[in-house]
Amino acid sequence: MRNARGLGIGAIAALFLSFSGAFGTDGAPVALRLAYWAGLMIGGSAMGAVAISLIQRFEILETRPWLQGLLIVAIITGPIDLMVYFASTMMLPKPSETLTALTYLPQVLIITIAMTALNYATEQRQQTTSSTEGQTETVRFLSRFPTKLKGASLLAVEAEDHYLRLHTDRGSDLILMRLADAIGELDGIEGARTHRSWWVAKAGIVEAARGDGRATLTLKDGTRVPVSRSYAAGLRDAGWF
Repeated sequence: MRNARGLGIGAIAALFLSFSGAFGTDGAPVALRLAYWAGLMIGGSAMGAVAISLIQRFEILETRPWLQGLLIVAIITGPIDLMVYFASTMMLPKPSETLTALTYLPQVLIITIAMTALNYATEQRQQTTSSTEGQTETVRFLSRFPTKLKGASLLAVEAEDHYLRLHTDRGSDLILMRLADAIGELDGIEGARTHRSWWVAKAGIVEAARGDGRATLTLKDGTRVPVSRSYAAGLRDAGWF
């Protein structure tokens, strides 16, 4: 999903950069500019996907999207700069002055930062809350419920070491799974991550309170769920409190 979204954003960016003749490419024919920018965006997206797969191995980065973004920019800017240099040398009209890979570095850095930020902003919006309301049997995660919780309504998922505690309207229980993997299977339930250790179903909330600069959500079973600062802004924008 993330890779497809990145390619989609890259395609839109390629069209914009091609028809605007951005960064001095206006001297080339439109068809050549389209091929040039499309190739660079596809290549950049592929490098970004590789960088993402590398940093996702570190759980400490899960709740720090800004740090993930900085690392991705740091990893891919150099390779993309070389790709831009060779593509420009082969495809664009020869400039009067002698250019090196360093010549393209500022514009590569600008585009890399912009594309990375746009991808993360889009992903954050999608993860903060899903558009589908209610809980249905089509939600893959519900099939993982232990026997005693079958048919229960999910209120929240809490990470406990290598396990997840399922909070439901029929009690709670543990299953062996990572929170990040569980969130990937929760499409179909309107909910959001509120903390590095918590995902909450919006329908399971009975009260949202703020105090000492932090927000707390109370579930139907009385469980109080913390809201960390890294997720508070997105939840507030989504109308959770």
